Amino acid sequence: MPAPLIAIPTSPDLPASADVVVIGGGIIGVFTAYYLAKRGLKVAVIEKGRIGAEQSSRNWGWCRQQNRDARELPMATKSLHLWEQFTAETGEETGFQRCGLLYLSNDERELEGWARWGEFARTLDVKTRMLTSSEAAAHGRVTGKTWKGGVFSPTDGTADPSRAAPAVARAVMHLGGTVHQGCAARGIETEAGRLSAVVTEKGTIRTKIAVLAGGAWASSFCRQYGIRFPQAAILQTVLAVSPGATELPYTLHTKDVSMTRRSNGGYTLSISGRGRVDPTPQLLRFAPQFLPMFQRRWRNLAPGGLEGIRSGHEGWSKWRLDRPTPMEKMRILDPAVDRSVVQLTYDRAVALVPQLGERSITSAWAGYVDSTPDGVPGIGETAGLPGLVLAAGFSGHGFGIGPGAGHLIADVVSGATPIVDPRPYHPDRFQSSAWGKVAEF
Repeated sequence: MPAPLIAIPTSPDLPASADVVVIGGGIIGVFTAYYLAKRGLKVAVIEKGRIGAEQSSRNWGWCRQQNRDARELPMATKSLHLWEQFTAETGEETGFQRCGLLYLSNDERELEGWARWGEFARTLDVKTRMLTSSEAAAHGRVTGKTWKGGVFSPTDGTADPSRAAPAVARAVMHLGGTVHQGCAARGIETEAGRLSAVVTEKGTIRTKIAVLAGGAWASSFCRQYGIRFPQAAILQTVLAVSPGATELPYTLHTKDVSMTRRSNGGYTLSISGRGRVDPTPQLLRFAPQFLPMFQRRWRNLAPGGLEGIRSGHEGWSKWRLDRPTPMEKMRILDPAVDRSVVQLTYDRAVALVPQLGERSITSAWAGYVDSTPDGVPGIGETAGLPGLVLAAGFSGHGFGIGPGAGHLIADVVSGATPIVDPRPYHPDRFQSSAWGKVAEF
């Protein structure tokens, strides 16, 4: 079933031209459009389904610095400020709050890893604090368990996945941008080897720059133009329970289960990293590059079924500009939940916090996490097609860093001084022998 999501209106008319066309109305696409519109650029957001309807509304809502890859940490830090600034500037409510994130563990190796990350993070003035056993027990007293330790990141927080992307899209329209839902981008046109227009099912928009923020669809879109972008979609299942649980922290992560308070007082429950991988043509194509990641996560990943093939987002078909594309046949990726994971997640949550056994499961949904081999997004102009700027592969981290990523993409597009160094994100890294290398602290 779909995740909870606020609906917003669509701009009535497709513009004949725009300074920038953003393909994809998830959190990355709308924040990119927002920062472009703030600079006075004429921007149009093209979304095949609804704003925020795929992974942007299906995640936990965490906005964290804690345990970020070294390359992502500067963007994560900037994003926390930008979440707050966005609400102050627009009056739009995303649900963002710095509630702090709590991690508890009885695994010595896990605790040692958190401690190493904390030492690195403090060199960048990131606030994070290791918890002793007694402190961990105090923070996690609702569990009634003893803990070897934990970590608390007091300046991190959460936003509301059901509200955030729609709120930002409304702000784009208030700044004069246009937002077009139910309007798939079929492809692009070129002149002299450079992007010159975006062709949609409802007409053509002349432009010199397009930002491809297509989430799980990005790699297939790139393939239409001979651009190799390794991407795998990992299906993950999330559930929500009814309000009423008391004295629980806003957030809690353990190896077995994680929980996040929702805006209605209920909780989102999930198992971190648990998912399945559907055997699709795209997966087979990029399997050698993803093998190291799959090997590291083999305990949490399982083979999926044929749903990924039927959905069309990881196919090899060639799209035509004058005919419907797979995106028009599958407006919103809404995969079936893994019922065994729903039950396992709920059972683990009740074992961790017994009072959750008094709360009923109100809903469950699944989503495709668009992943890269090294777990860091690809952001930058594609070498093979000038004018096409890629912004995809956020690997389950995109919601929290959405504001910083959108700001950076707008910087790249407009030629402004980048908010963070863009070089670690450039998609050209996947064409070199250094692909998949994980940064060290």
